[in-house]
Amino acid sequence: MEHKKEKGTYRIFVVDDNDLYARLLKKQIESKDYEVSVYLSGQDCLANLDKRPAIVTLDYRLPDIDGHELLFRILEFDPSIHVLVISGQDDIDTAIKLLKSGAYDYFVKGPDTREKLTNTISNIHQSDLLRNENELLKKAVREKYNFRKLIKGNSPQIEHVFELMGKAVSTNISVSVTGETGTGKELVAKGIHYNSKRKDKPFIAVNVSAIPEGLVESELFGHEKGAFTGADSRKPGKFEQANGGTIFLDEIADLDLSLQAKLLRVIQERELIRLGGSQVIYLDVRIITATHKNLIDMVTENRFRRDLYYRLMGLPIHLPPLRERGNDILLLARFFADEFCRENGLQNKSITPGAKNQLMNYPFPGNIRELKAIMELSCVLSSGNTIENEHLNLNGRDSMANLLSKEKTLDEYTSEIIAYFLSRYNHNVKEVASRLNIGKSTIYRYLQSVNKKAD
Repeated sequence: MEHKKEKGTYRIFVVDDNDLYARLLKKQIESKDYEVSVYLSGQDCLANLDKRPAIVTLDYRLPDIDGHELLFRILEFDPSIHVLVISGQDDIDTAIKLLKSGAYDYFVKGPDTREKLTNTISNIHQSDLLRNENELLKKAVREKYNFRKLIKGNSPQIEHVFELMGKAVSTNISVSVTGETGTGKELVAKGIHYNSKRKDKPFIAVNVSAIPEGLVESELFGHEKGAFTGADSRKPGKFEQANGGTIFLDEIADLDLSLQAKLLRVIQERELIRLGGSQVIYLDVRIITATHKNLIDMVTENRFRRDLYYRLMGLPIHLPPLRERGNDILLLARFFADEFCRENGLQNKSITPGAKNQLMNYPFPGNIRELKAIMELSCVLSSGNTIENEHLNLNGRDSMANLLSKEKTLDEYTSEIIAYFLSRYNHNVKEVASRLNIGKSTIYRYLQSVNKKAD
């Protein structure tokens, strides 16, 4: 049970039939943080347990009730109460029996008893404060990742996503999340993890496409010191870090075929061996994957292993693009505008009917991520308390629409196209190379030329 107390107080009961000793003990313990009450009998203590003490110091030999019986009844009322038993006799057997029955500690009355009690109470108090702080943090995380607070919307498509997330939470089934870039796939993964039984364990997110090809195996499965050039120390991999919790493998479609085989083995065996090592590490990890690509097509084209696909698919959750979510567009626009204004000390701004109409008719190729950027910019551009058409800056957002309106060299056009796709796909070089059907070296050369110009 929770120890209910007024702000700034921590309740402690001192139970002792020796009134003088009890008063001395109270004087020793009492402070601005502790509210200490003295009871001269066991029955008086039991009659006041509804005050929810955090700690009870208990004289073992009371005239009205046996020490063991009183300990039992206190813990029966609230097992979280810390009971410190004080006895006039140094009886090892009694001490062991009391500790086994649930007493927090056992003290023999002596010159230093009050000092020892004070130190023990201080330690218990600090431990309780830390535990309460952790509970508040966990509660805040649970609130933060409440499905409907995490993912804004009430369209039928999103309601279906909520329904599937609810099913995922109650089991350990693997989950595969699909959807266009910017639809919120990682939010779905976090929502599932932080509402599941694994919520107090790690959530480890890995963007597979963002890891250089030569380091993917080491990043996922770890390595031992000396496993390869530059491996100066042992490093646990992402799977090991996620043990007991959830690993989120974003852009799983970009995993190289050779590593797909190793991932399949880890999933099947629920164990791994670090690169360059021999120790078997057993795993208890939930796997959530995400991709904006069509894995079925990749399986058909032999670019993704069929056996791995069926291992990962589990419960499929598809996130619809923003343009298919109807009035969710306006709901999200309102949310992003309000949030930005609040965080930046701006007055709230209403969205005019004309601006709403523009938003509803815009295709949002960047989905929710793009809408957020649009609304934040509109709040900056609007000097009043309304967001008008001209503040949305939609007409010129897609630079490709006007790309050919100016005469440029082929190299200049190529550079602009690469820059556009890098921006749209979060600087994912592998993805851009695939989209444009060019080599990654071409993109790297472009980036080098940009850096030289910047220097």
